[in-house]
Amino acid sequence: MFVVAMDTRSRINPHLGGATPMSPESAMASDVFDQFLSAGTFKATLSTYRYLCEVLRIKPTNYSTFYPKLKAKLRSWKAASLWSKLDKRASHKCYNRGKACPNTRVLIIGAGPCGLRTAIEAQLLGAKVVVVEKRDRFSRNNVLHLWPIVIHDLRNLGAKKLFGKFCAGSIDHISERQLQLILLKVALLLGVEVHENVTFKSLIEPPENLSSELGGGLKCYLLTTLFHNMSLMCLLVLMENVTL
Repeated sequence: MFVVAMDTRSRINPHLGGATPMSPESAMASDVFDQFLSAGTFKATLSTYRYLCEVLRIKPTNYSTFYPKLKAKLRSWKAASLWSKLDKRASHKCYNRGKACPNTRVLIIGAGPCGLRTAIEAQLLGAKVVVVEKRDRFSRNNVLHLWPIVIHDLRNLGAKKLFGKFCAGSIDHISERQLQLILLKVALLLGVEVHENVTFKSLIEPPENLSSELGGGLKCYLLTTLFHNMSLMCLLVLMENVTL
């Protein structure tokens, strides 16, 4: 449950020159977005993000559909400064404006730093990305040394906007938990779908005759997961010979 303090007076959006009043929906979304930015746990980040999507009436999907809607509806000055970072990154030619990998679905098992960074890249390329994580909290407190190229990459993704102390001065290290939070927030803002308490169990390859019947390079797999201690069998359709 969330308690959002709302000022009954009209708000002014400073990013728009201080002359445009914000609608009640935009004002509430701005407050929830502030909570999202300051969230310090996996649970809090996901819950505030989901509430933000509810307030704005949007659902996570591929980058070219989700991100423009989020930008248009969330116009606070804090959001605008982050959008400028993400826009610059997304404008790289390799992403083809989020259409380099259309009609591609990517499932990533594990919300560790590598899994989340992969999710961000696949999402920017235009894939529909889903991340599943067996835990509901980030508990790794070991400190990671960051190479200069990694610091540069994270800065370009808005890490400094999401965590003000990121690599301040000559600091070149960060806790793994904090790195996960930064990458999680970036992934969510780009439209990546994240599910906690979901454990990957097995992948069952179909018999050859089924694959040939489907045709067109399609293969169906049975993906077994555990969701909130309930066993689920999910049908996963993969395209072969697709290059990311």
